[in-house]
Amino acid sequence: MSDEFDASSPDADLFEEVVGVRRAPRAAPSETSEGAQELGTRSATPLEELRREEGAVLRIPEGAVVDVGDVDVERPTDETMIINMGPQHPSTHGVLRLMLELDGETVLRTKPVIGYLHTGMEKTAEELTYVQGATNVTRMDYLSPLNNELVFSLATEALLGIDVPTRATWIRMLFSELQRISSHLMWMATNGMDLGSTSMMIYGFREREMILALFEKTTGLRMNHDYIRPGGVAADLPDGWEDDVEIICDTVLRRTYEYDELLTGQPIFRERMVGVGSITADEAIALSVTGPILRSTGVSWDLRRSMPYLEYGQLDFDVIVGTYGDNFDRYAIRLNEIRESIKLVRQIAQRVPPGDYRAQDRKVTPPPRARIDESMEALIHHFKIFTEGFRVPEGEVYVAIESPRGEIGCYLVSDGTSKPYRLHIRGPSFVNLQAVPTLMRGGLIADAVAIISSVDPVMGEVDR
Repeated sequence: MSDEFDASSPDADLFEEVVGVRRAPRAAPSETSEGAQELGTRSATPLEELRREEGAVLRIPEGAVVDVGDVDVERPTDETMIINMGPQHPSTHGVLRLMLELDGETVLRTKPVIGYLHTGMEKTAEELTYVQGATNVTRMDYLSPLNNELVFSLATEALLGIDVPTRATWIRMLFSELQRISSHLMWMATNGMDLGSTSMMIYGFREREMILALFEKTTGLRMNHDYIRPGGVAADLPDGWEDDVEIICDTVLRRTYEYDELLTGQPIFRERMVGVGSITADEAIALSVTGPILRSTGVSWDLRRSMPYLEYGQLDFDVIVGTYGDNFDRYAIRLNEIRESIKLVRQIAQRVPPGDYRAQDRKVTPPPRARIDESMEALIHHFKIFTEGFRVPEGEVYVAIESPRGEIGCYLVSDGTSKPYRLHIRGPSFVNLQAVPTLMRGGLIADAVAIISSVDPVMGEVDR
């Protein structure tokens, strides 16, 4: 039994008589507020804000307005209620809090509340050298760390004006596509769990484990690798990597058809996915969403094809698009993107050339380990690279690549020192989260978990 006692209760005097001590009155529970982030009551919210929350002022680049004036904002306030979902809810995929206004079981308005995981990585980057930068950014989207490292390294190399060896480029592509498969497998697993399929959770983790084992063999770590660095990669591929990659491709491809059989035609799964959480192409473009959410509306936008980087222009693959922009389209896109990435991995594995795995530019690359024991100059060179870093010419650059969640961009400003003057990451999870109110509007509270899952947010990147 709790030893707390309410001094205002009728038994307070009796308590004082028996114990001889007068307890202080219990303090009123404190209220927490996230300020402007929180969803206010309908009666206290200005009409323009209501329209904005319900999507009436979304604009596409050409200036047209989506659903102008066609928003019902005059519902009686006594028929609605505001509830919280998260940030501790296991199905919000991290510390995401949603405030929902409900009319019965129908969602009228949704407001994501973020910031519970703030790590300040972009500010931290200003105190880290470019050599240390990949260690910082790899922890943002922790389900796709290699893509974080890649976009940072490409931005740094653009400022440095250095060329990366061909072998390093193909290794980067190999690991980026394996990372995409790994991320989509994790989504398949957690989406299955969110919809009640515990089997899919087990299967998704089982296949993902094969890829993480190869990552560990190559980089020394399962996640947050610091493997893709300015100038190339940290280490060459291990012996037998071709066999490992072939086993991964054969096994995962075969099992995607098992997932298809398990989920695609399953009546309960379809009921939760088909026609749920729909978004139009105009709305998606107005909200700047990218990745599977945008492609689910029929827009064929994939930076690997639309604005090719690395050597993607030499490879044969399809951009998977949907039609209706609903949960089911986003599921089908991710499932088929696993198969497309397997096709890409096989092409890449056959074309990885021999040669250096990192640039031989002494300004950015430390000497070989064996040289450190033989040469004082090599030891000094190694020491200076990892303590002082290398200087990057003044300038600014923006580089974007296609991560499993959409466009991840790195805006980097250099003032000529060994540390970035400014770093900003255009995170796909952060931008895509804007679509949640549009996806939720008019749906049922029972569909909220399925819709959040279909967005595939990673809160470490949202709150970076």
